[in-house]
Amino acid sequence: MLLIFLVLYLSPVFQCQTEDTELSEDVDFEEYTISDTDSNAAPLRIPRQVKTLLTKETKPHIQELSVQTTIISRYAFTAVSCSMLNRHSAATQGVFQFHIPTAAYITNFTIEGEMEVFRMEVTIPGRNRAVFLLTYEELLQRRLGHYEHVTSIRPMQLVGKLSVGVTIVEHSHITYLEVLPLRNGKTPSSNGNGKADGKVGPPVSTVVKQNETFCKISFTPNIAQQVKIATNGMLGEFVVRYDVEREIGIGDIQVLDGHFVHYFAPKDLPVVAKNVVFVIDTSASMVGTKIRQTKEALFTILRELRPNDHFNFVTFSNRIRVWQPGKLVPVTPNNIRDAKKFIYMISPTGGTDINGGIQTGSALLSDYLSSKEESHHNSVSLIIFLTDGRPTVGVVQSPVIIGNTKAAVQEKFCLFTIGMGDDVDYKLLERMSLENCGTMRRIPEDADAKVMLKGFYDEIGTPLLSDIRVEYSEDAVEYITQNLFTNYFNGSELVVAGKLTNRSSDSLHVQVTAINSERSIVLEKDVSIHEQEQETERRLAEAEVGPNANGYVERLWGYLSVKDGLKGRLRSQTSAERENYTQHAKNLSLAYNFLTPLTQMIVEKPQVLADGTLAQTQKEAEAAEATEAPPPVESSNQLSEDDNSPTPQSLHRNQPPKPISAVSKATSGVRKPAKKSVTISKTSGISPFFYICFVFQCESDGDPHFVVEVPHSKLTVCFNINGEPGHILRLVTDHKHSGVTVNGALIGAPAPAGSHKEQRTYFSTITIVADKPHRSYIEVTPQKVILDDRDRMVLPSSSSISIETANLGVVIIANTNLTVTIQGTIQFVILFHHYKNPAPFQRDHLGFYIANSKGLSKDTHGLLGKQ
Repeated sequence: MLLIFLVLYLSPVFQCQTEDTELSEDVDFEEYTISDTDSNAAPLRIPRQVKTLLTKETKPHIQELSVQTTIISRYAFTAVSCSMLNRHSAATQGVFQFHIPTAAYITNFTIEGEMEVFRMEVTIPGRNRAVFLLTYEELLQRRLGHYEHVTSIRPMQLVGKLSVGVTIVEHSHITYLEVLPLRNGKTPSSNGNGKADGKVGPPVSTVVKQNETFCKISFTPNIAQQVKIATNGMLGEFVVRYDVEREIGIGDIQVLDGHFVHYFAPKDLPVVAKNVVFVIDTSASMVGTKIRQTKEALFTILRELRPNDHFNFVTFSNRIRVWQPGKLVPVTPNNIRDAKKFIYMISPTGGTDINGGIQTGSALLSDYLSSKEESHHNSVSLIIFLTDGRPTVGVVQSPVIIGNTKAAVQEKFCLFTIGMGDDVDYKLLERMSLENCGTMRRIPEDADAKVMLKGFYDEIGTPLLSDIRVEYSEDAVEYITQNLFTNYFNGSELVVAGKLTNRSSDSLHVQVTAINSERSIVLEKDVSIHEQEQETERRLAEAEVGPNANGYVERLWGYLSVKDGLKGRLRSQTSAERENYTQHAKNLSLAYNFLTPLTQMIVEKPQVLADGTLAQTQKEAEAAEATEAPPPVESSNQLSEDDNSPTPQSLHRNQPPKPISAVSKATSGVRKPAKKSVTISKTSGISPFFYICFVFQCESDGDPHFVVEVPHSKLTVCFNINGEPGHILRLVTDHKHSGVTVNGALIGAPAPAGSHKEQRTYFSTITIVADKPHRSYIEVTPQKVILDDRDRMVLPSSSSISIETANLGVVIIANTNLTVTIQGTIQFVILFHHYKNPAPFQRDHLGFYIANSKGLSKDTHGLLGKQ
């Protein structure tokens, strides 16, 4: 889950001889570069090649980049600050890009391996500076006996003042702390520390200060030190690993502000035997490095299987092969030898039958468990499934594969999925694992697959407990997060959080039940709420962590609750169940300002005129336009499944979500209380449902106008919506009958001179969902059309294209309009409005027209439905 707070601030650069904020375009950087470690130091002469890199640079220069993280009991708050200077007189485009760990859970931006990419572009006027502020939060997961925090340092240029800071405050003693060499994906030991003896260590300029429960780490390389690591500014990942002392028994419980968090990670337990089936993709796309690294990882894994384990292999392409048909074999020297021969002889060929592979592996393991049920009562069973592509043979529809997988697994074992490379349907693999008590792992195209495969197996290869249930006093807690866990693996950690309902109670009864290799176990303890809260407050006060400490337990509870809601939403079997999870996750996301698939982000931008100057004074800039972030790659989640669900809402730092009034139900993402006015030109004979409607952008003032022809009448009704940038208008929703929902998102522009309005608004995106007979999704912007109807396509609006499917007809007339026909009875026309030389008050936008409403029911709602 990710909390993002992004502020873009442009300021003119004042001439000052004592600061380097304004530099001549022909300044000699070789003479004026100052060491960042000491502001009073003498000028530092740097290598000649650095001078060339800097003086020839035409893009805005990053003066300062600061990434500061505070980790409080595994929960990390990170703040990124980037100051970007345009030294030249002409305006230029500045790009702020930052890689965010996937643990922070963001789906709106491009995925690259283990990181999410946040990207924002802005025009920086000449002699001006832009300052970007980005904050996000994540719960660190314990893997292989430690927590790992990763900071990506890839500014794509050398930075005059670069600083990374990590502060760790823990309730228990810190038993292990290590700062790894910089990880850049090229060599595992690349660290930039300049050591000639081959020993690796923390990156150069790293300083670590530590006591029993607190540590502060800083990394501040100057330009010369950055050059030795990478001349292009792509330094890599700054990695901090640590672990804490484990309490024997019930685990660590922390209490603060009416909330609690419970960390459970027992140790010194006997290992539970496992039954594992490896299902491996051997299609033609695996040829070369992928299959070689996969084989090497499997050879290593075979050596680490334990004597009580049982195993088998299934390979799939367009042909399914089972190493030992009809059984799982014990770990013996002969079986390990024969398994290695089987792996060695694998030869990639053919297509990718994902459904066939998972069905064969599931049947193999299910039959084995049924025949050996009694003797394997205290064992853990799992499938490890690996693929590098999308289904191309056999069943290829993702919903069918997901349903077939769930029916085959039947909650008898867990499914762990691994995707290799860039051509994988990660959404499919995530659903397959999520619905079958497993997890999904990505292996980037250029990563060392052998190392990552081995690491993933190490995480799940040593089960210690199964069927874990964590319970608390019924009258003392409410809204607890996930408290039932299928397995607990060595080196990991189970985390449960909740609200305390009875603040006057001084005791919280905690009970953990589970099964280990020998028997069922029960752990119980009465925890003093008052003492735990005092201890938590004392630790925070001693560490002087500042405002981040306020409510960190509550935010952690919100983080886990949203995560549970999104998982439940994916697993839900009925629309009502899905809606409950959706609403719960959305409300919490808004309450805690988390950016999720159910919410949107508003970015504040000052207005830059065509000549590259700022259009407004500082006072006017405070009321500058709000434009939303780029549309998500997968934004189908932004339309609710039920017509009673609110649409995605926008996030604002430190502002609780406002209730949706009857007047404003049609929109969401409000930045302030809605100021809507509906003006009806003629009111005689208005029907409760408008059959033919036309929406257009009036060039006189820009706000969406709705012109409605009243059935059986010559009268016409005209009304407009005074929306705000970022609003999403629910135009049509007929979910129960035709399954059709249409939303329109607004962007803003300053009003023309002399206008009585403060701003204009335009439709920037029209989104159409048709749920019957199956789900189809269309997202339209002035530049492109995203069509997801079983297969996903991205079509440019600048080309004439015609597509016909069983559910939809889509016709694009280049740069003119798009016609969407649904089930042959509903037809929408969307107009493309492009400006060749737009004025400041003009924006490329869309118009919307209902050409045929025959298939819409009388129960249709929305701005163009029932009024």
